[in-house]
Amino acid sequence: MTAREMKVREENRSAAADYLKKASDNYEQMLAAFNASNWNAAATLAVQCAISSADAICVHEKGVRSVSQDHLDVCDLVAKLPLDGVPEKSRQLRKIITRKNLVQYECRSVNKSDADEMVKVTARVYQWVKGIIGS
Repeated sequence: MTAREMKVREENRSAAADYLKKASDNYEQMLAAFNASNWNAAATLAVQCAISSADAICVHEKGVRSVSQDHLDVCDLVAKLPLDGVPEKSRQLRKIITRKNLVQYECRSVNKSDADEMVKVTARVYQWVKGIIGS
């Protein structure tokens, strides 16, 4: 059995700042939504922040980002980066992204406990990426 090829797009490494800006915008709005007890919005923004953070770090380090239909592929891309903390951050990303369908496509609303966990994990990923790329 052969390993499937991950779909990536080459990007200029300077674009990492643009992806980090998207992550930052989503991060700030995620916190605002959470503080306003808007659990659905906080969870949706957590997913978007996590994906933009992953794109930012991948573009910064390797000049590529995932363009796969499977959002979990970005976790595998992050896992291949030569950075301290990568295994843990890849797992944290996976934890957030696996909630994407529940958060964005199912009829069940996100509760406070779910939103709290997603915000905490997303904050860890975002802060890690921001610490590497800079502000």
